[in-house]
Amino acid sequence: MIRVDAASVNPSDVKNVAGAMDWTVLPRTPGRDFAGVVVSGPPEWTGIPVWGTGGDIGFTRDGSHAELIAMPVEALVRKPERLSFDEASAVGVNFVVAWYGAVETAALSGDETIAVFGVSGGVGGAVAQVAHALGATVIGVDRRPPAVDTPAAAVIDDFVVFDPAADVVEAIKRRTGGRGADVVYDAVGGVTTPAALAALALRGRLVVISAVGSPSVEINLLDLYHNETRILGTDSGKLTAVDSARRLEAMAPYFESGKFRPLPIAATYSLDDAAAAYQAVADHTAGRVVIRP
Repeated sequence: MIRVDAASVNPSDVKNVAGAMDWTVLPRTPGRDFAGVVVSGPPEWTGIPVWGTGGDIGFTRDGSHAELIAMPVEALVRKPERLSFDEASAVGVNFVVAWYGAVETAALSGDETIAVFGVSGGVGGAVAQVAHALGATVIGVDRRPPAVDTPAAAVIDDFVVFDPAADVVEAIKRRTGGRGADVVYDAVGGVTTPAALAALALRGRLVVISAVGSPSVEINLLDLYHNETRILGTDSGKLTAVDSARRLEAMAPYFESGKFRPLPIAATYSLDDAAAAYQAVADHTAGRVVIRP
């Protein structure tokens, strides 16, 4: 049993309480990400600050927007000392899906170039930090650059504006000597898919985690196989709390060293004001929104 000191609110939490996640088993306490202290369990864990996330938490297992949360012992991970409870609670799903997609699924290497669509968002910003830590060249793509006080702004090597008046593909090709990006991590999807595919280098890998607008897109199969393109779907919802714990363990040294930093905390709320916290995320508040039970 963990006392929840801080729990961030993710867009997926908002969708969940709105009824958009049809796999959620009701009744259910929502909330995916958390940081707190073990108050009951094995003696070696009692009193230890921990952090966690998972695709089951808040969906098929009661979540973190509560005073207490019950977790399997195998899901316990020590919170990095460098991070406050608020900061640790804001890492979760953003960094787990970033690591899962870039490192494990796309197998990004340090001598490659990655274009991150949606780099100003939570996941995109986390991908940029992960890629930079690996030594890769990072091209950010979004409607506007990351704010100067965000971690992503400090690690991207170049930026391309995504808007109807801009030729995103030409801009990425120009910045890669005509090759294109070895990996495109598309944290938006749907409206960005045509440009994401066209921006790939020979044998490039496209990582897809979302679909904005229409879930269906047209793909030119001739271009696809001539370029030997690989399209890789990544779903953080398939990673349980135990699965996610292994990723958080792998990333913890990066947070302890300061190489990885969560997005700034934009606002904090009490548990009684949780509805206002959800509304803030629904209103696209910049930065992370945290509930302090």
